[in-house]
Amino acid sequence: MSKRAVLYMRVSSVDQHPESQLHDLRTMAAQRGYEIVREYTDKISGTRAKRPGLDQLLHDARRGQFDVLLVWAFDRLARSVKHFLELLDELTHLQIEFISFRENVDTSGPLGRAMIVIIGAIAELERNLIIERVRSGMRRAKLEGRRLGRPPLNVDVEALIRDRARGLSFGHLAKMHGISCTSVIRVLQQANSQGAAA
Repeated sequence: MSKRAVLYMRVSSVDQHPESQLHDLRTMAAQRGYEIVREYTDKISGTRAKRPGLDQLLHDARRGQFDVLLVWAFDRLARSVKHFLELLDELTHLQIEFISFRENVDTSGPLGRAMIVIIGAIAELERNLIIERVRSGMRRAKLEGRRLGRPPLNVDVEALIRDRARGLSFGHLAKMHGISCTSVIRVLQQANSQGAAA
């Protein structure tokens, strides 16, 4: 009896199409003699916690509706290494095999399960190194006296306050002073709080 397989695709925005992922996964399932019982798709960012397709997949997994989960790549399934390993742990507990097309990993054997842990650890390390490089760059820029973030606004605060007192709208003030409405509001709020403090 052939194993019941499901496919999970995720694309990060509505202008991307899951068809290429779908083609690869259907081909893989056919080569292995799996019967595809369902396909799940989410068109949403990987960092979002709520994903209707993945939620439905897990719901069906807990009810024993399939034996194998095929995904195109690790990052299509989970939003972080921790989340990925949690999902794998649950699938293993439910005795569901996990197969990734891009990484060529299959958890049906001990080598595949070991590879998952190693890959997870490497991905975590890589992300931590990127974070540390960014922090290091920011520290160096600060030591060299380089300014971080947006340049300061070059605006005549007193003129802005006077114009606002004349009853001009935020939109009008923004055009007059060559800044955004948000900046107008922020400058006026800062001036009010400094005036109140004085």
